[in-house]
Amino acid sequence: MYFIVGDIGNTSTRICLINKKSKIKKSFIFDTKKIFKKGFIKILFKKFSKDDTKKNILFSSVVPLAFKKIKNDLKKTSYKILEIKRLKLNKLIKINIKNIKQLGSDRIVNSIAGKKFKNCLIIDFGTATTFDIVKNKIYEGGVIAPGVKLSMKNLSQSTALLPIFNLKSKQKSYGKNTIDALNAGFIWGYDGLINNIINKITQKWKIKYKIILTGGYAMFFKNIIKKKTVVDQNITIKGLSKAYSELL
Repeated sequence: MYFIVGDIGNTSTRICLINKKSKIKKSFIFDTKKIFKKGFIKILFKKFSKDDTKKNILFSSVVPLAFKKIKNDLKKTSYKILEIKRLKLNKLIKINIKNIKQLGSDRIVNSIAGKKFKNCLIIDFGTATTFDIVKNKIYEGGVIAPGVKLSMKNLSQSTALLPIFNLKSKQKSYGKNTIDALNAGFIWGYDGLINNIINKITQKWKIKYKIILTGGYAMFFKNIIKKKTVVDQNITIKGLSKAYSELL
């Protein structure tokens, strides 16, 4: 028996076919904007669903219009489309914030997956750079900072002479040209931002956190972060799979 889960992000979407042992058997990653292309979703689901696939499909989504489009596209099929916030999440994890509606679904499922470590800090390098704190298996809140790629794009679009560029991991000195100067600004800037936020979080409670990195720039910044970290690009899918297995 198989089931389907998906994570709809501002930039990209990932949909996975999961087996009964919660292992990923198939995975599709695509630009979220493709969801709005006529016929795209129906064709995609025909490609990787199986005869013994459960009919409930569970999503985490931070793009309501994209989730609604998928729901409408599959309305006349046998699938039932669900969003993670519609489930009884308190059975999986206690969320210690004032208004869960303001908490991104991706951050919820990341924390569900990270809960097994008891004390966990999950840093997601997505459209925004998010830091989510699980303390004593309770979600306690987090920090949202500008995303790396989006910041680079916005800087280029807002200036006449600064180009789009690719980050280089090695930056020994300040720049002698525009590209090196930009690279220094982003490498040194995010070095300071990320390590400072980690220190603020970990020093406040004097707790040893498992630090998990995910998202597009996870491997890039792993060597820049001064504390021990692990990279897990499947943590969101793991959280969705756990929620599916235990709540559906």
